[in-house]
Amino acid sequence: MGTLLKNFSTIAELYLILGKEYAKKGEKPLLKYRKDGNWVEVSYEQFGEEVENFALGLHKLGVKAGDKVAIISENRPEWVYSDMAIVGLGAVDVPIYPSLTADTIEFILDNSESVGAIVSNKYQLNKLLKIQKKLNHLKFIIVFNQKDCPENEENIFTFAYVQEIGKKAKAELGDFFIESCKKVKETDLLTIIYTSGTTGEPKGVMLTHKNVVSNVKAAVESLPVDKNDVFLSFLPLCHIFERTTGYYTAYACGCLVAYSESIDTVAQNLLEIKPTIVTTVPRLFERIYGKIKKNVENQPEFKQKLFNWAVQTGHEYRKALKNNSLNVALIAKYKLADKLVLKKIRDKTGGRIKYFVSGGAALAPELGEFFEALGIIILEGYGLTETSPVISCNRYDNYKFGTVGKIFSGVEVKIASDGEILVKGPNVMQGYYKNKKETEAAFSDGWFHTGDIGVFDAEGFLIIRDRKKHLFKTSGGKYIAPTPIENLFLQSKYIDQFVLIGDRRMFLTALIVPDFEAIKEYADSNNISYEKVEDLVQKKEIYDLIEKDLAVLQKNLASFERIRKFTLLEQPFSLERGEITPTMKIRRKVIEERYRDLIENMYKEFEK
Repeated sequence: MGTLLKNFSTIAELYLILGKEYAKKGEKPLLKYRKDGNWVEVSYEQFGEEVENFALGLHKLGVKAGDKVAIISENRPEWVYSDMAIVGLGAVDVPIYPSLTADTIEFILDNSESVGAIVSNKYQLNKLLKIQKKLNHLKFIIVFNQKDCPENEENIFTFAYVQEIGKKAKAELGDFFIESCKKVKETDLLTIIYTSGTTGEPKGVMLTHKNVVSNVKAAVESLPVDKNDVFLSFLPLCHIFERTTGYYTAYACGCLVAYSESIDTVAQNLLEIKPTIVTTVPRLFERIYGKIKKNVENQPEFKQKLFNWAVQTGHEYRKALKNNSLNVALIAKYKLADKLVLKKIRDKTGGRIKYFVSGGAALAPELGEFFEALGIIILEGYGLTETSPVISCNRYDNYKFGTVGKIFSGVEVKIASDGEILVKGPNVMQGYYKNKKETEAAFSDGWFHTGDIGVFDAEGFLIIRDRKKHLFKTSGGKYIAPTPIENLFLQSKYIDQFVLIGDRRMFLTALIVPDFEAIKEYADSNNISYEKVEDLVQKKEIYDLIEKDLAVLQKNLASFERIRKFTLLEQPFSLERGEITPTMKIRRKVIEERYRDLIENMYKEFEK
């Protein structure tokens, strides 16, 4: 369905297409980014020069084919330049989340044997300086921000300085980098991405050019995307989902990619960039839904009724559209609802969205259906870092909420006897770097074990039940998949984070982090006194408020799936305390251990 600029077999070859061949056309910019409050455009020609100059500079610093070079940075053009330069040299990049601690970064740099590290700013540089003496393989550090780079420090350089070295070496080296790109083979290692996992130390996922390129081509075959599309990128490029879909796939189709400054500026950036495609995670939709709901509740009654009528009309219209049962009356009714309500909400996304691609976690079906009624299509997909990442995805012309779509071209999937999803295909990793034990445990008879429990429906759509390790059994013998239940309760505008408890217990309880902004607003409107907003979790009125929301949300659950008791927490789960991963996944074992006393107290109250 999509259109590649040109066929390619390695990411280095993609660079040649973008930096040399397509640059000659000069049709439009390749990317945009914010600088000093303004959007700055980068042409294909400039991109080609930026990458080549940096690559030649790295070559002069001694980087050669097979070397590992780490990137520790937020999204920005230099991230892309660095990535393309490293892989074009036949080297391997090691992307690292900028939110990780110095200790974790030390493990990754040491385990990967990285010879260099490229960092964005002083904050990231300071982490490296703390551990630098322990890193036997590290030969140099490069800093993007010139002002953050210390002067006269041995083997610490600015990005601009390394580019200048490369630019001066161009006369001597000629087409060295171009020839280097051509030498890269599809079987060569492209990247090592360390998965934080929900237990244990990070594991380095080894992905080849073929692994990732096969996924790019399958994405283009499955989704409508071409050079007229505009992407807004805000998910971390160090995550394989954004890197494969919002970076390599976008550029391979000649799309313009605009880099958001941060998650906090996405709402404004949507209005400024007016993207047609956005790759994201369900949390974005949960937040948007919460804001829409709160805004509607603050409107006069007639406006609330108008909103609910318009959304219901949107549901009816979409259902009739799928069933080929549209009639003149419904079309007229929908046009009115769209003009009065629905279009105004879509305009807040820039007004040009073709579709969102959602991954990384489960999307509640109710959210998908709500946004569909507004005219905003969310295509949910599924995959892992180990599968480059996409295994399946809903299609623009064939999607079903509550599923993760149909399997990508070239990928094989089967369901094991215990319900686990097993995968084969050109996108499946080579193994975990220097970790034979974990690699062997991940495969059997050539099939990769995803650790996820799933099932196919009658039409071939894949449904994810939960992580295999997350499934628990109540003492009454009932199996529970916690994630769908947790996602259900996250629809409450008063809940920010939610962890279900109940393994080997008589009934379910929960640890809840409230949305502090929402409960503060409720407290202020209802004259509930407090000194600090955190104090509100101790207030009976707030407990009753959330309990009332839970009762409504869980009314359709089976009795053994319902929450009997919950505890409100004073602070969100955090990466720094090891309670969540960089991709915002809950580390259940850590949380259950840390809050063991609170959990036991919830059950003791019922045992008395």
